[in-house]
Amino acid sequence: MDIPDIEYAQVDGKSLRLDLHLPANTGEAPPLLVWVHGGAWYAGSKQDYPAAFVRHGFAVASVEFRQSTEARFPANVHDIKAAIRFLRARAGEYGVRADRIAIAGASSGGHLAALVGVTNGHAELEGTVGEHLDQSSSVQAIISYYGASDLTTILEQSTPFGLNVRRPALERLLGALPERVPELARLASPVMHVDREDPPLLLFHGDRDPQMPINQAHELEGAYQQHGLAVQLRVLHGVAHGGSAFYEGESLDQALRFLREQL
Repeated sequence: MDIPDIEYAQVDGKSLRLDLHLPANTGEAPPLLVWVHGGAWYAGSKQDYPAAFVRHGFAVASVEFRQSTEARFPANVHDIKAAIRFLRARAGEYGVRADRIAIAGASSGGHLAALVGVTNGHAELEGTVGEHLDQSSSVQAIISYYGASDLTTILEQSTPFGLNVRRPALERLLGALPERVPELARLASPVMHVDREDPPLLLFHGDRDPQMPINQAHELEGAYQQHGLAVQLRVLHGVAHGGSAFYEGESLDQALRFLREQL
């Protein structure tokens, strides 16, 4: 069952909405996967979500948020955390598990998912969006598909093609290139926030990705390992940026195993 366009908050007169996709009746409340779409932080739509997770028994909430052309970082993170608080507060109404929530996303959405996941309680990133500030925005698991993790190193790691994509996207996101706003770039980098309290993490990245350097995945994996946290990295050989290889076959099986173990 699909419940589209649920308003989870309003910001400056703008209605922020999510689509909730519920699996076929299993007789009990399903765990919840919050999905963050990609699009270089300024494009994309909540209509793009991995339906395979719904078919395998997970509720998926695909969240819209303010794009970087509307409001700069950390507005997008504030919105996503507000959506999680809303879903936790209204879990009983929608028949999902409030205590078993994962977050996942692809590309720029993978970056935002990881950042939200590792910054529970961070005052500057929690924000004050929405009506459920008494609720936690914590998640119990994170999946990042070919996402950024360190905005202070991403440009030096990028190919010429990647620079053409990344530089204007980062300028929209941060208001300037990372070297000109280093503190903001650090605030926006998941690797800078990893601590011993963070939830298990699953990373997917193609080793032929021309847009998002695979070292971004290695950096976040390394930060998790340094803190003794549970982390898995699946490298897809010969695969570029996105595509069905990430969402079917062995990749899907690994993601489902991970979510079932954690949720």
